[in-house]
Amino acid sequence: MSDSDDLEEIRQRKLEELQERGAAGGDDATPASTAPDDPIYVDGPDHFQSIVNDHDVVVVDFYADWCGPCKMMEPVMNSLAAETDAAVAKVDIDSLQRLAQQHGVRGVPTFKVYAKGQEIEQFVGAQDRSVFERLISQYSS
Repeated sequence: MSDSDDLEEIRQRKLEELQERGAAGGDDATPASTAPDDPIYVDGPDHFQSIVNDHDVVVVDFYADWCGPCKMMEPVMNSLAAETDAAVAKVDIDSLQRLAQQHGVRGVPTFKVYAKGQEIEQFVGAQDRSVFERLISQYSS
């Protein structure tokens, strides 16, 4: 079995665990709020955590205004927010340096994808839209 097969098996197992937790009830009596059509600009750690907790799938974009690849990814993030079931959160690493450090951001853009409150993927650098679409569809309810 190749490394990619192992990784896909782990992802599938994790997805099933997340789905089982949701089906088991617990704190899921209220459905997750629908994702907004525009990116959410994070204003602090508590806001970040509430976004991750309140939405089924969240794509977090750790960016900087001075970063060329970040600017290149902005239309992609805007369209993902408008056209998918995921919430898109944007974290300005210059304004929220401590939050970026807590999340291990060492370069920009850094993207993290959360499903049901759990981090499932992290990418550094510009990514193709299809990478995000695949994860969003895989982990959306």
